[in-house]
Amino acid sequence: MTTPVCTSASKAATGHAGHAASFTGYPSFSSYVRARGPVLLRTARSLTANPCDAEDLLQTALTKTYVAWERIEDHRALDGYVRRALVNTRTSQWRKRKVDEFACEELPEPSSTGSTAAPVQDPAEQQVLHDAMWRAVMKLPDRQRAMVVLRYYEDLSEVQTAEVLGVSVGTVKSAVSRALGKLREDPELTPVR
Repeated sequence: MTTPVCTSASKAATGHAGHAASFTGYPSFSSYVRARGPVLLRTARSLTANPCDAEDLLQTALTKTYVAWERIEDHRALDGYVRRALVNTRTSQWRKRKVDEFACEELPEPSSTGSTAAPVQDPAEQQVLHDAMWRAVMKLPDRQRAMVVLRYYEDLSEVQTAEVLGVSVGTVKSAVSRALGKLREDPELTPVR
C-alpha cells in the first residue's frame, strides 16, 4: 500500500529489532519503537484485515511520529499519538476508495433475545471463543471494524471514537450497532454448550 520509508522502524515493530539503532537522530524514538512496536502492530492489525497492510500502516504512522518527534511535547502520550496516526492514515485510505456503506436515518432494532450465555470457565473454551470473536470482527467492513476496535479494544468512548475518526457521534453509534448486530448473527459465535 505505501512505499517503505522507515524500514528500520517497521522491522523493530515487527520483531526484527536489529536495525532500530539506525535512528541516530532520536535514540529515544528507537527505544520507543522497540518497546511499544508489538502493541502498536497489534492495533494496526485490528484496523486492517491484511497483515502486510497492517505493517505498512504502522510504518507510515511511525514515520509520521518520527518526523514530528521534536514537536511532541509529552512523550508519555506517544501511544495515543501513534494510534491517532494509525487511524487517520487508515481513514485517509478509506476515503480514497469508493465506500459501499451509506448512513441510514433509522437505527436498527435491538435484538429481542435478552438471554446471556454463562461465562466460560475452561481456558481452552475461552480461547476458542476469543479466536472466533476475532475472526468475526475481521469479517466486518473496515470502517465498522475500526469503530468496534476503538470502542471495545482500545476502550474509547463514543465521543473519543468520533473525534479520532472525524465523524459524528451518531455515526459511531449506528455503525457500532450494525457491527454488533453482525457479530450477534455470526454462526461461529453461538455459545459453546
